Amino acid sequence: MAEAWKQTALLVIDMQKDLILPYSPAAVKGGEAIVPNVIKAVELARNRDLPIIWVVREHDSLGRDVELFRRHFYAADKTKLVVKGSSGAELVEGLEIKSHDYKLIKTRFSAFHNTNLHSYLQGAGISKIVVCGVQTPN
Repeated sequence: MAEAWKQTALLVIDMQKDLILPYSPAAVKGGEAIVPNVIKAVELARNRDLPIIWVVREHDSLGRDVELFRRHFYAADKTKLVVKGSSGAELVEGLEIKSHDYKLIKTRFSAFHNTNLHSYLQGAGISKIVVCGVQTPN
């Protein structure tokens, strides 16, 4: 790996079907359009042997771990969003978490809130991150 990239990791954020595909009530506007570029970023990171961190949402089917303002999505008559094990929680086509990648599950907007992302980055000696995906400002 080139020295310039030695302490760099790629964070891929929320590239899940329920957050990308236009039929979903939680689809991020413009999300589907960035899929090809996210695929390219992942391929580039793999070619450079950069660590890839997949930040994904996975929720309880009853919505017990969801922010209060989103709990209405988990009512009995609603389509549940990014529920662990559901097809909507899967990555969009063309993206795949490999065994040497790191999957970070979050239940809030921030990948740092109540997760071990900070300690993972420190422990791996990562001082620079490249971010792609949707909901990246959070």
